[in-house]
Amino acid sequence: QVQFVESGGGLVQAGGSLRLSCVASGIFFSDYAMAWYRQAPGKQREFVATIFRGYNTDVADSVKGRFTISRDNAKNTLYLQMNTLKPEDTAMYYCNVFGGTNWGQGTQVTVSS
Repeated sequence: QVQFVESGGGLVQAGGSLRLSCVASGIFFSDYAMAWYRQAPGKQREFVATIFRGYNTDVADSVKGRFTISRDNAKNTLYLQMNTLKPEDTAMYYCNVFGGTNWGQGTQVTVSS
């Protein structure tokens, strides 16, 4: 059974930083491109960042230069380092296989102004 467990969210002031983690199980983690997505209240879930098997990355324009995605295949863990946070980054953050549909519970990030 595929499962993703996200953690590391919280309440932070604008300009602050957070590091999200996601532990994956039920998949051969290193075989997959992985991604972070987010969903703000009243909005559709949107792509944030992805990291491919070869460790190449791509991030959404809205977070470019502020967020960094990384992975540790030995730990089946995906990370998202978020710096210079803005109130508009407030959302529930989810990890998944890039293009996947098995969603975990997510971790809430709230940025106060």
